[in-house]
Amino acid sequence: MSKEKLRIDKTCLNCNYVVNQRYCPNCGQENTVSTKTFHHIFIHFFEDLTHYDNAFWRTIFYLFFKPAALTKAYLSGKRLSFLAPVRLYIFISFVTFLLISLFPNSDTTENKTPIIPEKNEVVIPTIDSLHIEEKGVDGLTKVGILSQKNNDTIKKIILQTKEIDNAKEYKKEIADFGYKSINELDSIQKNGTDKAKVSKTEYWFLKKWLTVKKENTNEEIIEKFSESFTHNLPKVLFMYMPVFAFILWLFHDKKKWYYFDNGIFTLHYFSFLLLLTLTLFFIDKFFTLFSQNSILTWIHFVLKSIGVFWMLYYFFPAHRRFYEEKFFVSFYKSSIVLFINVLIIIILMILFALYTYINIH
Repeated sequence: MSKEKLRIDKTCLNCNYVVNQRYCPNCGQENTVSTKTFHHIFIHFFEDLTHYDNAFWRTIFYLFFKPAALTKAYLSGKRLSFLAPVRLYIFISFVTFLLISLFPNSDTTENKTPIIPEKNEVVIPTIDSLHIEEKGVDGLTKVGILSQKNNDTIKKIILQTKEIDNAKEYKKEIADFGYKSINELDSIQKNGTDKAKVSKTEYWFLKKWLTVKKENTNEEIIEKFSESFTHNLPKVLFMYMPVFAFILWLFHDKKKWYYFDNGIFTLHYFSFLLLLTLTLFFIDKFFTLFSQNSILTWIHFVLKSIGVFWMLYYFFPAHRRFYEEKFFVSFYKSSIVLFINVLIIIILMILFALYTYINIH
């Protein structure tokens, strides 16, 4: 029974019906004072989550350890015993992406302060740092300072050093699709052959791509891309769920399983994936708090391996138990459904990544 103070006014704030007791007989709303303090909201939220008979923890348990049981229970009519599927997904999605965004990437938090050698430490310069070129080596050989054997050895080292430096520079650059600048693209488009020219759509895309490269450094591009991609990914996943449900609907009996049923199954499955992703994320963060230890490293590896395996395997028992099909039939259908969806998701992620890139400001 609620302990909140009742309003003196007996008119329901929701439907204007006369309320003689605590709850409105017309709409069911509790006739309590609507103004709440932050302390009250916090305590109320905490009690809802920690109450032993609360639907939240029951829902999480079923979602994690009983594939498809939550969906079957919900469709069988047990609505109040568990959180509503849409509410569950929105809550888990919000918490997952919020918490992941709050924790900085370990790679970016590393100390990048350059190492300064001690005063007594002897620093031996590399050949590359001395800016020795092949012509200079040949000159030293001619005057007799270097032998021909040493000449060949130094030339080989210089060549290998240049190749390594060129490879490093290439890795640092963002792909340019064969065009180094917008001027080069415009020049080819205006004066080049018909074979060298691109279509209007390709020209628009390439110009956008090169504009981003021109106005941002590589570090800025990576930072802005990561931020935008992470921010919009929940929307993409939410928009894709109807497609996932539609593919499930295509592969099963239309008379027995309505699109609504496949939609509920999809909501629960995606909620599970997000929740397990968050769990694995926190496992990684937890073990980074400790120094490198063989036992802890082994425990970390085992826990992460179990989590990844459960994430990949979960769909198969969930599919078989929900659709109540024979093992091989269910395995065949679920494999095809997963393959089709993975293929579509890969294509969508590539397109979404390109869209995110060309919209960097």
